[in-house]
Amino acid sequence: MKVIISGGGTAGHINPGLAIASYFASEYDAEILFIGTEKGMENRLIPNAGWNIRHIEVSGLIRKLTIKNLTVIKQFVTAISKAKKIIREFQPDIVIGTGGYVCAPVLFAAHSLKIPTLIHEQNVIPGVTIKLAARIADSICISFSDTTKYLKPAYADKCVLTGNPIRSEMLNGDYSDARSQLNLDDRPFVVAFGGSLGAARLNEAVIQFLNTENMENFQFMLGTGQRYYDEVKSRITTESSSVEIKPYINQMDLIMTAADLVIGRSGALTISELCALGKPSILIPSPNVAHDHQTVNARSMENAGCSVMLADSELSGKNLYNAINEIISNPDKMAVMAAKAKEIAITDGASRIGKAALAIIKK
Repeated sequence: MKVIISGGGTAGHINPGLAIASYFASEYDAEILFIGTEKGMENRLIPNAGWNIRHIEVSGLIRKLTIKNLTVIKQFVTAISKAKKIIREFQPDIVIGTGGYVCAPVLFAAHSLKIPTLIHEQNVIPGVTIKLAARIADSICISFSDTTKYLKPAYADKCVLTGNPIRSEMLNGDYSDARSQLNLDDRPFVVAFGGSLGAARLNEAVIQFLNTENMENFQFMLGTGQRYYDEVKSRITTESSSVEIKPYINQMDLIMTAADLVIGRSGALTISELCALGKPSILIPSPNVAHDHQTVNARSMENAGCSVMLADSELSGKNLYNAINEIISNPDKMAVMAAKAKEIAITDGASRIGKAALAIIKK
């Protein structure tokens, strides 16, 4: 079997593709090829994971009337032509899109060549690319049943509830072994990150409490995002050995497995991984997403009893530090939060997507 996967821009679109790739390679001995852009994070994350990637050049439409969109449209047409060439050379059995503007021309190219196509939407509210590609996709894998409300009724029969695919290494880790690999001691380990690109307000809050609060009660790691790293690093005055600052957390599976509490945005993939691992969390929804869907995600987690939500606009070093201490100082509360997260987890998303893919390949 041969599979092309396309998705990019942020890790939220790339990591599901990596999980799908691992599943197809291990279960069906599939040959995998990714298609992405040279500018997106996929150009780093996919080769780092050991997969081959080919490139096309494409940009997202600017959401206002501007002559620049004429260039974007021309680029899109050229990208379809380039994607067709790659598809003809590779001859896949199926093409899978996981979101981000790069996957749209790939899916349209595959459809024109009569190659089965599948798209996967990570969030409740589908993105522009997924809505655009839903018309031509043979199967639409959704992570939440409510997603059907935001798609045209005509597409309902193509929708399959799969949840988000989670990489096997994220599911198969061992807490004690992960902590040993990271040389952690018995104190709680708290991990904070603002998504693959970082989050300025989260970084600012962390700087505030690292420079003013006692850091001896727990161990702490912050993923700043590459663009914020130098500034954050230069402003932190604490020299505590309990604190580690990184531009990007590459070993996220190992770090998350070892964590006792996770702080981050409330993107769909992050939530799926927190639930699968049974990790208590403090969620800070990004205000810069369409339809404010991260707030919907975070509230659902808080209502389920596995997370605490803090609004981005109200975030400060003091209230973040207090929220951390309130959780880690109460082992019983942490255990309950972990159990609640496990209760709502879907851990076989990749398998469900695999079955959906086989169903359309065999048609």
